[in-house]
Amino acid sequence: MRRRTLIWLPLAAACKRSRKRRIAVIPKAVSHLFWVSVETGARAAGKDFGVEILWNGPALESDFPRQIQIVDSMIAQRVDGIAIAAAERQALVASIERAHQAGIPVTIFDSGADTEQYLSFIATDNVLAGKLAARKMASLLGGKGKVAMILHAPGSFSTMDRERGFKQARDTEFPEMAIVAEQFGMSDRAKARDVTENILSANPGVDAIFCSTEPSATGALLALEARGLAGKVKVVSVDSSENLVELMKQDKIHALVAQDPFGMAYKAVESLVSKLEGRTPPRRVDMEPRVIVKADLESPEVIRLLQPDIAKYR
Repeated sequence: MRRRTLIWLPLAAACKRSRKRRIAVIPKAVSHLFWVSVETGARAAGKDFGVEILWNGPALESDFPRQIQIVDSMIAQRVDGIAIAAAERQALVASIERAHQAGIPVTIFDSGADTEQYLSFIATDNVLAGKLAARKMASLLGGKGKVAMILHAPGSFSTMDRERGFKQARDTEFPEMAIVAEQFGMSDRAKARDVTENILSANPGVDAIFCSTEPSATGALLALEARGLAGKVKVVSVDSSENLVELMKQDKIHALVAQDPFGMAYKAVESLVSKLEGRTPPRRVDMEPRVIVKADLESPEVIRLLQPDIAKYR
């Protein structure tokens, strides 16, 4: 019996070593083009580093209870690592810390959580994104005018930073650019349209609208088009999508502050692979956003940023 045991243990260990490592990538949602680009970046990294990507997220960014369920499911499956964009900065803390306690390294990307129990935090410098949006808007308005803000949702780390950055730049650099109203679009185009309608009714003569996410921008444009104001009211948004690019071509969106979702997800997976291979990845990686205007849309670099080759990695 002893001899058979000695033979079995090395075989079991060899079998375990041969198993492909599994990394769960959990976005805030799966419905918007931004998250499709995130998935593409994660799968590209999985292909390059020889790990299996388990992609799963809620349908809506507001459904953070579902995101919690997905994290807990990945912990139960004993995945080798988790990369997550936290839908709500406090609600996901317990799940992230459970993963840490279970010995599963967690990299947080795009949007943070109120915990220190993570391996790396990889995200756009969202405060800078907000400041860049304010500066571009000021250049469009000549430094003064009435501005409305269509916010994302309470508790979303990344978008709150964008909104804070926008206000900081306005307060310190453009005091004649007055913020006359701000409301949450709740990551819902219909809701964003409704709150924009309310703002326009209560504040005649709004000169510009800042939107901190794609759903907010899309909803705001629907409201502006219904009033015949599309193209007349300046719109600057963070994030991009196919429909926002098309609206920019029609001079209805005046600037986009773009992130690099492909690169962000790639680096998130890379950080976990580094940890699994015994290396220490950077604790924080800030990715610089880029202001894009209509004249930039034909640039090969911008095309790669806005339209990654999704089919290549599916």
